[in-house]
Amino acid sequence: QVQLIESGGGLVQAGGSLRLSCEASGRTFSNYGVGWFRQAPGKEREFVAAISGSGGNTYSANSVTGRFTISRDNAKNTAYLQMNSLKPEDTAVYYCAASIKIATTTDEYDYWGQGTQVTVSS
Repeated sequence: QVQLIESGGGLVQAGGSLRLSCEASGRTFSNYGVGWFRQAPGKEREFVAAISGSGGNTYSANSVTGRFTISRDNAKNTAYLQMNSLKPEDTAVYYCAASIKIATTTDEYDYWGQGTQVTVSS
């Protein structure tokens, strides 16, 4: 089992920045890829970014490339999502998830956090 706890969400104006954290416990963190997903009201959960267990490989959705950066610190059992130049359409609940591989779809992830709300005002 891997337990994940997200933090760092909040209310920010358009153009602002936030950094989300995903702290893991339970198993060797570096063995797991981590993904960030988001879900806006009335919409399906969508992929945002993913990083391999070592941190050497990353992927991001086209909608956030150049604005969001995923990273991890395995010594701290924590993954991060740095979000810059935020837009109102980034408003959603953001979830982190863990998988034995790096993946971009929800069904490939076995463990999920409870989510953290990000609201971007115009």
